[in-house]
Amino acid sequence: MNKIAYFDCPTGIAGDMCIGALIHAGVPLEYLIEKLNLLGISTEYQLRTELVHRNTQQATKFYVDLAADLSLKPENPATELDPSETESPTFDARRHHHHGEEHSHSHGEAEAEISHSHHRNLPEIEQIIVSAKLPPRVEACSLAVFRKLAEAEAAVHGIPASEVHFHEVGATDAIIDIVGTCLGLDWLDIQEFYFSAMPTGGGTVKAAHGRLAVPTPAVMRLWETHRVPVYSNGIDRELCTPTGTAIACTLAASFGPPPSMQIQAIGLGAGSRNLAIPNILRLWIGEKQEGERGRVGEGESGRVGVGESGGKTGSHSQFPMPNSQFPMPDAQCPMPNSIETITVLETQIDDLSPQAIGYVFDALFAAGTLDVFTAPIVMKKSRLGVLLTAICHPEFEEACEAVIFRETTTLGIRRSTQQRTILHREIQTVKTEYGEVKIKVAKSGETIVNVQPEYEDCAEIARIKNISWREVHRLALQSWYDRT
Repeated sequence: MNKIAYFDCPTGIAGDMCIGALIHAGVPLEYLIEKLNLLGISTEYQLRTELVHRNTQQATKFYVDLAADLSLKPENPATELDPSETESPTFDARRHHHHGEEHSHSHGEAEAEISHSHHRNLPEIEQIIVSAKLPPRVEACSLAVFRKLAEAEAAVHGIPASEVHFHEVGATDAIIDIVGTCLGLDWLDIQEFYFSAMPTGGGTVKAAHGRLAVPTPAVMRLWETHRVPVYSNGIDRELCTPTGTAIACTLAASFGPPPSMQIQAIGLGAGSRNLAIPNILRLWIGEKQEGERGRVGEGESGRVGVGESGGKTGSHSQFPMPNSQFPMPDAQCPMPNSIETITVLETQIDDLSPQAIGYVFDALFAAGTLDVFTAPIVMKKSRLGVLLTAICHPEFEEACEAVIFRETTTLGIRRSTQQRTILHREIQTVKTEYGEVKIKVAKSGETIVNVQPEYEDCAEIARIKNISWREVHRLALQSWYDRT
């Protein structure tokens, strides 16, 4: 059975609404608590749910009660602050805070000092997730969502994703929302995900250093990168939070109308407020009708591998698409083609040793370049030279430019922003008589369009066994085709 989920988001999407909908659809809260305890941060929060009404409709509200908030909670509940006037510090890109009125918490001055002095950056959060030994599918998805969230904020502020910091309190909230959502989807064994168009919302939201216009910058960046269809429903509130939007952009096979499906269960996740229409995220779960595919925005899901030919590939594994198994380190899930924004850096050089150019390649890859190459050219006065081209994500362009200026004799670098379509790549492993070789398999949708053994694996075996690289390459390809 091809089990799929459609997220209907008439009042937007937030992490707590996702988990509320999953619990309403049957995921046990006890299961989530048990698995989330593996993260090693259980002293920082308490989890609970409540059946609430939103415009007379009943739905499940999921709460993350942070330990710091509980210790500062007023004795008289009537004196608590209105959530619309409280700050929800999750994200801090040096000066910026992640925000979300769906996840508003009250903080006193003492708590504000704590949250501003302790941070968790992306590598630290990734380490928390990896160390938890969660189900492979859950780990892969959680890491992908956090990376997408960090990349969006980093692009907005012009810094590397690794330098984006999460405030300690807000990071706890985001970790629970993201990992909890991935756990719930894994528990339900859903194979494919679709999302409705997203409402823009309006007005402003309070952040650490003032108010921001809604939609917020990170949400706008995610919508732009994934070409998400949006519309206004006339509600001037923050409806799509960065966390919820990152979850959608990481998982979505497409955005738009629901696919043809036979509905088997419905999960209703409540937002924090009563709005003009029921503030509920509706999760439709069912069996997809054969021969149907998504419509609007199909193929704009999060990327899995980031390297081009000659570049380095990432391992942003995500939840599986049709007829695939859980993503494992050597067999990731098939995904549609992705479109992403890249920066292209170019310069021509005519007075530098070719050996120095070789060193520039290594330095650029270390700085975050996706691919780098040279081409022979004839410059003014018939001087022979090379055209050096480096491709990177926008957040790494300054670091890559610094390498080129430092390691070459160029006096100027041209930069341009482009869109590229990338095929999904899977890294599989085959056994040959000389040892194991990784195989890069490129797909367009579910169609395999290219299969290549990894150069380094073939080269290492060739050196150790004293045989030709071409022979290892041939045997690896033969082994892969024999297996399929």
